[in-house]
Parts: sequence; C-alpha cells; structure tokens
Amino acid sequence: MDSITSEELKRYAQLAVMTGCNLQPGQTLFVSADVTQVDLVRAIVKCAYEHGAGDVTTFLGDERIGRMQYEYRSAESFKTFPVWRAMLNNSMAEQGAALLFVSSEDPQLMDGIDQTKMMNRVIASNSACKAWRDGMDFGRNVWCIIGAASPAWAQRVFPNEDSETATAHLWRAILHTARCDGDDPAAAWEQHRQSFAARCAWLNNQHFDALHYQNHLGTDIVVGLPEQHIWNGGGESTVGGTYFFPNIPTEEIFTSPDRTRTEGRVVSSLPLNCNGTLITDIDLTFHKGRVTSYHASQGEEALAHIVETDDGSHYLGEAALIPKASPIKQTGVLFLNTLFDENAACHFALGMGFPDCFKGGRDMSKEDLLQAGINESATHVDFMLGTDDLSIDGIHKDGSITPIFTNGDWAITSL
Repeated sequence: MDSITSEELKRYAQLAVMTGCNLQPGQTLFVSADVTQVDLVRAIVKCAYEHGAGDVTTFLGDERIGRMQYEYRSAESFKTFPVWRAMLNNSMAEQGAALLFVSSEDPQLMDGIDQTKMMNRVIASNSACKAWRDGMDFGRNVWCIIGAASPAWAQRVFPNEDSETATAHLWRAILHTARCDGDDPAAAWEQHRQSFAARCAWLNNQHFDALHYQNHLGTDIVVGLPEQHIWNGGGESTVGGTYFFPNIPTEEIFTSPDRTRTEGRVVSSLPLNCNGTLITDIDLTFHKGRVTSYHASQGEEALAHIVETDDGSHYLGEAALIPKASPIKQTGVLFLNTLFDENAACHFALGMGFPDCFKGGRDMSKEDLLQAGINESATHVDFMLGTDDLSIDGIHKDGSITPIFTNGDWAITSL
C-alpha cells in the first residue's frame, strides 16, 4: 500500500480501535470491510489484540461479488435474509462486541441494479437482525464507521488522476478529516469531543419547539421538535458508560424531529451516494411530517425506493447541524460517501430516529418512542441540504425566534 505508510496505517488502526470503539480488555471486536482493505484490517486486528481484545472476528466481503448477487438473483430472493449472517450479527451484538465498519465502496457500484432488490434486502435485514440493530440503536454496543481509500472509490473522487495518484490523494483527505495526520490523534479527538459540549448545552437549554430552514436553492421548511428532544454531538456513551465515536470523522450536532410536524420543501445541496447509486438534486415536499412528493435529477428510482421502503421512511428521523466552516467542507473534496459528505453540510435523514435524542428514550419501547414522535423505520438515509446562505431559526413555544445559523454558519459565535 504505497499511498499510506505502515506507521500511518498503525496510527489509523489505533484511532479506530481505541478512540472510535474504545475497546475494553477482554471485549470481542467485530470488523467488517472489503477485501481491498485487508492491510488495514490486519493492522486493526493486531492493535486490538495488543490492547487486550478477547477475540476479533473479521468479515471480509468483495463489493464486485456483492454486485453479482444483485445482477443474477431475483427480487423475491432478497426478501429472506441469510440465517447464518443473522446469527453472526445477532451473536456479536448479544455478547457485547464492539462493532467496527470500514467504508471504502465504489460510489457508483450499483448503477443499473433493480432498486427493488436492495429495498427488499434492507427490510429483510432489519427484521432478521433485531439484536444487532437494537444493540446500536439503544446504546448496548459500541460501534464505529471509518473510511478507507480504495482505487475504485478514489477514481470517482479524482477522475482526472491515475489510480495510484487518486488513491494516495484520497488517503491524505481521509487521514486529515479523521484528525489522524498529526502526532497524537487521540488527543486531537479528545479536544474535538470537548468542542461539541458548549453547542449541545446551548441548544438543549433553548428548548426549541421547531426549526425553520431557508436558502437560495428553494429550501423553505419548518421542522417540529419533540418537547423532550435532546441534541447530541461528537461521541456518545453506552448504557454501561463506555464513551465511543460512532463516526470518524464527525462534525455534526443532531437531534430527532417530531415525525408528524414537518411542513414545507427541502432541496439537497450535495449528491447522495446510497448503496452504490448516485442521487442528485433531491427535492422533497412534506405535509404533517410525511413526504408528499419527491424528485431527483439523477437516481430518482433509487430515491423512490428510499422513500417507499416502509411507512416510516416517509418521515424524518434526524436533523443535523454542520457549519460551512466544517474542516471536511474546507478540503474542497466531494467524497461521494455519506460518512464524509454528511459532515460537510447540514443534513436531514429519512427513516429511523434516535432513542438517545429523546429524554429517557433508551428505556422506552419502540412503540412508546413512536408515540412520542421519534420515527421508526427499517432505513436511515442522510441527505445534505446545507449551503453558504442557509439560515436556520429556532422557534420557541411562544413564537419568539432565535437565530441558530446565518449565512451557513453559527449565529452565536461566542460559545
């Protein structure tokens, strides 16, 4: 791997294992990655065992073989999730494993694939892997997603470069945005963690009833918030008190809206890569929380399948705030990967909401959370809406207004 040195690989693996997952002595680590990332996975496994992992289970897939399944199998066949894979996933969650995912996929891998097949797989997976999903949703397992450069992904991002040069450039961008290009990434992430605290505290102290978004693209939308909503950012803690970072990198502060109280129109500001299909110029209209119309310039079939996954996929599950000064945006790189691009701009997500964004939510059933306004769905798909002229006003219960964002950045700069 000429584009990243062995020392950089070791440092990145340590960041993922010890900061992202905060691996505990004797704990199992589960690592999922593409075969192109075997060098990184080996570094991760070595790091985990050196720091006392009880066991490390690796799952290496091949995205080209994955595409073949969708090319040759029927849509009906994807309605059943493989029993062995469900057993693997659920058993990892049930034994308290740390879950580490390496994202390196070709953004356009699934071009031309019947989107019904992919929707069926999402629904079947959600049903079969309940312990796995609940482990992450309700704070029972630590989990972390990191990026890793692959030649196929790199050449989508840097199409005018040869494969080796593009991959090297993408690795530089990944390490920089992951705060892993300095001498002490762990210290950098501790400082980063602290930077979220004041903003989250300010937002939570405002007790906003709704948020009003406007920009030049045509976004003009009011998003209602549950009375007991909570803003989170940076990392989070499990029910057992282990602090971890679900995303490396991360720049967002987020909450879950009231699923029934979104009104207006939102237009995306960046392309969305969803399951290997690129979707551009997403345009959604909401009434009483529900998507009533949708359009995209490219990938509209994929967008339709996102919205139509189930009833909950018609509603918002997340509203996230990221200023235009985000280090990821400042790179000038369009990563075509949601892990990175969602941290370059404010975004919404269709689908599942977060229990930990509602007071006492981790102790509530999904039915009670739904009743409280926190959305439930088999899917959760982020799309970016932030622009340099985005304004976001916080609306209080008495109708008074407090600016949150002005011209794409925080209105309150003294925190």
